[in-house]
Amino acid sequence: MRFRQHTALGLAAACLILSGCTNAADWNANRSSQIHSYDTSSIQAQPDIIAKLPQGALEDGVLDVAASTDYAPAEFLDPSGKAVGYDVDLTNAIAAVLGVKGKVHTAEFDSIIASIGSKYDAGISSFTVTPERTAEVDMTAYINVGSRFNVQAGNPKEVDTSDHLKLCGRTIGVQVGTGQEATMRKAAENCANAGKDVLSVRSYSKQSEATTGLVGGTIDATYSDSTVAGYAVELTDGQVVTLGEVEDAAPQGVVTSKADPKFTAAIQAAVQYLMDQGIWQKILENWGVKDAALTTAELNPAVKE
Repeated sequence: MRFRQHTALGLAAACLILSGCTNAADWNANRSSQIHSYDTSSIQAQPDIIAKLPQGALEDGVLDVAASTDYAPAEFLDPSGKAVGYDVDLTNAIAAVLGVKGKVHTAEFDSIIASIGSKYDAGISSFTVTPERTAEVDMTAYINVGSRFNVQAGNPKEVDTSDHLKLCGRTIGVQVGTGQEATMRKAAENCANAGKDVLSVRSYSKQSEATTGLVGGTIDATYSDSTVAGYAVELTDGQVVTLGEVEDAAPQGVVTSKADPKFTAAIQAAVQYLMDQGIWQKILENWGVKDAALTTAELNPAVKE
């Protein structure tokens, strides 16, 4: 689950840390062939939903959405530098329903929420719904994402993820600022308190760098969003696999300003329309993660803290 993100390290710096950069280059070369954005050009504008927009909204004909484009398959940059992913497809689909064009702006993850309603119309960037966030902004749920482990194909290191205490003595890769990082650091504390071997948590600025470490064998497993874990299998041509069940699933939401409830209502209606028409499910199926689809675009759903 994605809570915040810090400044990214460059790939060159990552290669100084990791011994598996050659393997990473091999699997990263597959990325262009695995990118298959959903075609939203056939989605028709819906006048009844457009009518929900406040006067003057989207007058420039563009829905400006912020995303931290480093989190495949949700939002990332293709080899040409174009933003792609299922969150990007959702942006374009919502825009089509509202009769405008979608434009995704790459932004630092932890800067997005503060800029909603001023610099950007919305944020669609794998934002996990939390009480802290819904106290500040509105969030329309669209996908349910948990956490999952990846290991090398065949699990040669015999990693056991059935209980986090069984990870004591292992090295687990996570992305900086994610819920998975917090969970693994808590697990490391539990290992220490139980007098077990050290659980080493290696934090990377980008999830792709963690996968690099796993492919290269410098870490034993990665822990990430379940959609990200599933997509890593495809990107690496099966050099890594998922292990264990999806843990702690929670909704993610489209972020809009609480100061503009009419705009939020229009966004919510557009998302619900895409769900009702089966378009959202097709978008996720296109990225290999259809099981994560929600069928109700609930506003600020109650979640456990």
